[in-house]
Amino acid sequence: MAMVDRLNPEGLRYAQAVAETKSFSAAARAYGVTQPALSNGIAKLEERLGGKLFDRSPRGVTRTPFGARMLPLIERAVLALDAVAAEARRLTAPGAQRIRMGVSPLIGPHLVARAFGTVRDLPAPRDLVLREDDMHDLRGALREGELDIVLIPAVAAMPRFEHRVIDVEPIVVISPGPGGPGPDGPDSDGPDSGGPGSDGGAPLELADAARERFILVPDGCGLTTFTKQLFRAGEIPLRTYAGEAASYRVLEDWSKLGLGSAMVPRSKLTSPDVPHRPLVDSGREVQISFEAVWSADSPLAADLLHLADALAAARR
Repeated sequence: MAMVDRLNPEGLRYAQAVAETKSFSAAARAYGVTQPALSNGIAKLEERLGGKLFDRSPRGVTRTPFGARMLPLIERAVLALDAVAAEARRLTAPGAQRIRMGVSPLIGPHLVARAFGTVRDLPAPRDLVLREDDMHDLRGALREGELDIVLIPAVAAMPRFEHRVIDVEPIVVISPGPGGPGPDGPDSDGPDSGGPGSDGGAPLELADAARERFILVPDGCGLTTFTKQLFRAGEIPLRTYAGEAASYRVLEDWSKLGLGSAMVPRSKLTSPDVPHRPLVDSGREVQISFEAVWSADSPLAADLLHLADALAAARR
């Protein structure tokens, strides 16, 4: 059997993802696998090819001379495999085409409404079928062809897919209500115990947020990932409450109880009257970006591009 017959397509995909992200951990996250599983897949590929594709050092991942020659061929092979699958889907697709769109719980209803309007106005109008789920499942469904496009926070790389930023939204901080217990006990006068500015709308500097204690949600919708990345990028310690809230409404309720502060996109406030402060970084508004992600090889690629461009244009 020829060597090429023994090549595992997953190993090829893993190698291409590492080449694009220059990181084994980022490539593993993009494919929803553990880093050891990805590393093992690449090691088996290198064994079959007869040479190392990457060098790893504390400074990062670089291509070996062997990898520099092989990785462009691997990329073309992966694209060809994707083209086969896309053409098969196109030839077997039912006559009444639908656009299957996945949305993160963080996506505001205004974006969903805008998507419905755009799909109705396509040259060949289509039905829009929605699925709300956490980011891991949405990304997996997109990779497997179960979804055509996803609207998610722009917090993690997805190699080989098309991306378009479709919206940005300011981040606000919900603070504990006056009289609630602070982080250090019922009588705490610390920064989490309410006080001047906690409900007066005064902006909170990101550097000062280190004194807050934040309630987080499970890391599925992308908000916790965004929060951790924001603090890590600013080299600011993130103090967190030991528990997790199940929803954005619960974040508000627990903050009222004095359990800590909460960070959310402004549209996720249940009411504009909820005490909150804009979050700023050196005086500039902190924002979270949302993106549309889809495959350029999709049989609906032209319509998906039109949809993403229309969503992006509407925010300007």
